[in-house]
Amino acid sequence: MTRKNLATLILFSLFFVKNAYPCTNFLITRGASADGSTMITYSADSHVLYGELYYRPAMDYTDGSMMDIYEWDTGKYLGKIEQVSHTYSVVGNMNEHQVSIGETTYGGRHELVDTTAIIDYGSLMYIALQRSKSAREAIQVMGDLVKEYGYYSEGESFSIADPDEVWIMEMIGKGTKMVCDKTGTDSILVNANKGAVWVARRIPDGYICGHANQARITTFPLNDPENCIYSPDVISFAIEQGYFKGREEEFSFADAYAPIDFGGARWCEARVWAAFNRVNGEMGKYLDYAMGENLNNRMPLWIKPDHRLSVSDVMDLMRDYFQGTPMDMTEDIGAGPFRCIVRWRPLTWEVDSVTYFNERATSTQQTGFSFVAQMRSWLPDPIGGIHWFGVDDTYSTVYSPMYCGITEVPESFAAGNGSMMEFSDDAAFWVFNQVSNFAYTRYNVMIPDIQKRQKELESHYVTLVTSIDKTATELYEKDENTSRNFLTEFSKSAGNHTVREWKELYRYLFTKYMDGNIKERAGGQRNPEFEQPGYGEEWYRLLIRETGNRFRYPDDASH
Repeated sequence: MTRKNLATLILFSLFFVKNAYPCTNFLITRGASADGSTMITYSADSHVLYGELYYRPAMDYTDGSMMDIYEWDTGKYLGKIEQVSHTYSVVGNMNEHQVSIGETTYGGRHELVDTTAIIDYGSLMYIALQRSKSAREAIQVMGDLVKEYGYYSEGESFSIADPDEVWIMEMIGKGTKMVCDKTGTDSILVNANKGAVWVARRIPDGYICGHANQARITTFPLNDPENCIYSPDVISFAIEQGYFKGREEEFSFADAYAPIDFGGARWCEARVWAAFNRVNGEMGKYLDYAMGENLNNRMPLWIKPDHRLSVSDVMDLMRDYFQGTPMDMTEDIGAGPFRCIVRWRPLTWEVDSVTYFNERATSTQQTGFSFVAQMRSWLPDPIGGIHWFGVDDTYSTVYSPMYCGITEVPESFAAGNGSMMEFSDDAAFWVFNQVSNFAYTRYNVMIPDIQKRQKELESHYVTLVTSIDKTATELYEKDENTSRNFLTEFSKSAGNHTVREWKELYRYLFTKYMDGNIKERAGGQRNPEFEQPGYGEEWYRLLIRETGNRFRYPDDASH
């Protein structure tokens, strides 16, 4: 690819960069997991998203009740919809029936945003969680909601799962076409294109899938309702708009509604490829696609991992920065002298009228919160679902277990404990950001201490839930409320314990690494032992190449 073509593709992608929230999801079926659970992951990545754990209790409503809808990203009031008679409790992005939903925004054709609609993607997720007992039911609820009230957001990919099935659903609006609608003697303007086009595919058992801000569903079966569901006009609308010409069986959702470009491959599909590459030894043949060099070599929607994945393995998928690949973010000068895995934004920059870019990995500094949702069919619903929840950068977060049947969340994770512009010293978001942002200054020396403690805590929780499951199940058989109370107290204790441990870790790191030194206690001596590792030989050689003899110490100078 020539520099000119590369620059053109990058510039073509800038609309996406400025308008989309870059998030990452992975989807794991029962047959691909080590214990037979289903799992989905989600990193909610935005520089202005405050990481907190939402809780919505189950509620009953009288006939005729209405629900106010506010756009999740901005808080903008969009309108009212009819409320159902009963809603289910929701912890984070998992409800009490172990239904879980995540998302990534792919944007797609910007003319298809419907500014007259009421339902945005965030409301769509959380309303579906409040109203669904299965993944299939959630898909139906989501389709019905946008059909009745319109779809306000850009193109979106959703991960939707329950203890038995895992689905990927992709949706985009139909734009705004205002027409005059006569009702009696009055006339009003209405959107003739209200609704959305969408397709949902069930991930085959034994396989894993992923999406990261690029539409991924291409062709799909038209007569297989057990494994593929779609809106009736998903193909006809594309034909009407001029997005597709050909036979129906050749129709590709992604190519029609969100054509792949360099940015969609290098910044988005690359993240999916990196996760697939970690668990499948044959993914190297798609490296040129992931790097945006060969957009025709498209990787599959799902792949079979070489081994079954544990919940810890899936957590590790969320901690990828392209390590061991040509895109490894520690292997170029942008990593600085201390091999930092993050790049300060913006994602692109210009020098001498030439546009350049940073890599965009799964692990990134702007994560508000992330989770690994684990659903287990062999346990009662309130016990079977664990919402492994963390805040800030996935590479240095700790996933703490929040059972889906709990009735409260830890104060350290709770909404209202601090905000993006209000520091709170006992809020998980701020505590974890203190550690990660201090570590970014001298990453390669601090990250081993951070990940040692991370591994200890997560391993402890993974082991501990086995006994918690057993006790909670015994209590459940006698009284469900007692079991829920037990799970609530455990989850609150685990979350608050994580934050306390991380506050202590920050004290340790700051004491050990301040002022560029590395200090260790020296027995009973008053002063510690310390070393000054400096910048490392590679960085000093770079400094010499840039400055010549400017800093060379004279050979004949006395010390």
